[in-house]
Amino acid sequence: MSVSRLDACFQRLREQQRKALIPFITAGDPSLEATVPVMHALVEAGADVIELGVPFSDPMADGPTIQRSSERALARGAGSRYVLQAVAQFRELDAQTPVVLMGYLNPVEIHGYAAFADAAVKAGVDAGVRGRWPGAGPAGVADHQ
Repeated sequence: MSVSRLDACFQRLREQQRKALIPFITAGDPSLEATVPVMHALVEAGADVIELGVPFSDPMADGPTIQRSSERALARGAGSRYVLQAVAQFRELDAQTPVVLMGYLNPVEIHGYAAFADAAVKAGVDAGVRGRWPGAGPAGVADHQ
């Protein structure tokens, strides 16, 4: 079994006895064209992992800063397909830095859990962060986590 980018990153950090720098940006904000260059600039500035926000129309669990960045990104047309395209473009020049998506389940449900998971892996996404559900969560999600 191969070592994932996240595993390799955290192993390197343990060996260096340092904490991870994991900046967050919302895909599509400040512009569609800026997402990938900003991701590369974050790595150049020392980011160990990039947390990339998937814009969502009703991000009520987030604070006002992320809510507004999602609104701006969506107004520019940044949906989940755009996010995966941005990750794939980032991967053209950076095959090492882990990318973790942060978002809500709704956009994943629209595409279907398996289809979204397959597309995310193909684009080069390493993991996803989502809110917690009461109990076990929606049926079928565990199969694709």
